[in-house]
Amino acid sequence: MNRSDMRQRLLFLLLAFFVAGSSFGQQTTQPTVLPPDKIYGVLFRDVQMDKVFADGKTFADCIPKRKPAEIVADYEAAKSHPGFELKKFVEDNFEIPGSASEHSNYKTNTSEDVVTHIKNLWPVLKRNPDKSVEGSSLLPLPYPYIVPGGRFREVYYWDSYFTMLGLKESGEIEMIDDMVRNFAYLINTYGHIPNGNRSYYLGRSQPPFFSVMVELLAEVKGDSIFQEFLPAMEKEYQFWMEGADKIKPGQAYRRIVKLKDGAILNRYWDDVPTPRPESWREDVLTAEKSGRNKIEMYAHLRAAAESGIDFSSRWFADQQNLRTIHTTDFLPVDLNALMYHLEVSIAKAKLMNKEDSVAGQYRKAAGKRGERIDKYFWNKSRNFYTDYNFRTHKQSNHISPAGMYPFCFVNEHPDYMSFLGKKVAAVIRQKLLDPGGVATTEFDTGEQWDAPNGWAPLEWMTIWGLDRCGQKELAADIAARWVRLVEKVYKETGKLMEKYNVADINKPAGGGEYAGQDGFGWTNGVTLRLIRQYNLPKE
Repeated sequence: MNRSDMRQRLLFLLLAFFVAGSSFGQQTTQPTVLPPDKIYGVLFRDVQMDKVFADGKTFADCIPKRKPAEIVADYEAAKSHPGFELKKFVEDNFEIPGSASEHSNYKTNTSEDVVTHIKNLWPVLKRNPDKSVEGSSLLPLPYPYIVPGGRFREVYYWDSYFTMLGLKESGEIEMIDDMVRNFAYLINTYGHIPNGNRSYYLGRSQPPFFSVMVELLAEVKGDSIFQEFLPAMEKEYQFWMEGADKIKPGQAYRRIVKLKDGAILNRYWDDVPTPRPESWREDVLTAEKSGRNKIEMYAHLRAAAESGIDFSSRWFADQQNLRTIHTTDFLPVDLNALMYHLEVSIAKAKLMNKEDSVAGQYRKAAGKRGERIDKYFWNKSRNFYTDYNFRTHKQSNHISPAGMYPFCFVNEHPDYMSFLGKKVAAVIRQKLLDPGGVATTEFDTGEQWDAPNGWAPLEWMTIWGLDRCGQKELAADIAARWVRLVEKVYKETGKLMEKYNVADINKPAGGGEYAGQDGFGWTNGVTLRLIRQYNLPKE
């Protein structure tokens, strides 16, 4: 960590103490929202470090039965008494959240085909507008929304785009509209879309799919949707680009990096220099085992959470061990392809508003970003788009579906993209293609975003990118493999899972900080879309 970054980290540490995570460096007009580690202090840390619950997210989502200050005071008074039981104290003073299935009497009927089953799941995963509860980590939303399922009992940013693919196939257009409006509300209220609508997610966002959601909704409701959500898209862009006009070549600030040639590109980041409340114990232990600066470790762990790829050898210095994570050193190819799409979308809306000059500025920015994506991310030795380490000034050699994002979005030179498509198709066949679809990486590290696991969002981005660059046969093949696997597991278990073992289709997926989850929003959405797009049989 260089001196500039260290000063920045110290600043955020002070903010964590004195502002207690209220707006995490954003505009002071935003509401003060305390995460549970700040509200409950020692009680929170004791519950997490003593592992009162197997999943650290459980206590972060608990709802107090009375005023939090009273609970904290009673804990301080009682904790040293003989016979005190921490778990009983928590159960007496908090409502403990259960799984998503507890919200419904829905029973799986595996005689139904998977399409019917998924359509019947939408009401199970639906949540109505929230009410504010003192001491709860939930950030209330004004419109209905779909949750992923299982332990994920709130809306998630990038998950929701892939869920929307299925909602569209099911004719649930108003739900898509409601969810886009919820995300616009979050941008307008907090300055960005948090990882999820929880206070402990406010320090970070997730891959910026908002403009892609707007585009999806516009496909149904018309291009005026771009104009309607233009202010929100602009505000999100400002969040990701904050400081771009101030930093000098060779410097990094929050989510932007200015390279020595003056090129500005984005990275993943999190504004809070502490363990993640939902994985507090895991982060503390990882930082301790690493032997590295703890604040630096929390920065890398949280940035990986913002990427959605938490965790993966993609971010590891040795490509094997979480203790070597260095996420914030990378300029990620997927993020910058999404930022390209956001710039193009803003330009489109500005042009519709007859703001030709401003539209031209955004379109020029997108054009420059497209050129930089080729310059910094196209890895000639690997014939694939890979991340760029701006500390070492070297490209990563790590192959993952993230390298397919430019094929989904970048429009600068379609003939060239078609030429590159033949190269990446060969790499995918050699490195990632498995019986159940594409693996998340080449490496099996025990982390959930590595082999042998496959994930619906990355299957979709790979298929979409291949189709768009002319590799339609491979795209269709991957789609068929994935749908067959999803249907196989559904018939055997009655569940649609968060992730799948694509290498051995007779074994479940594994790895990560929590048990396998069913529900499951993005699997449902991608599966429905692929079945329709490729006219695949429903089983």
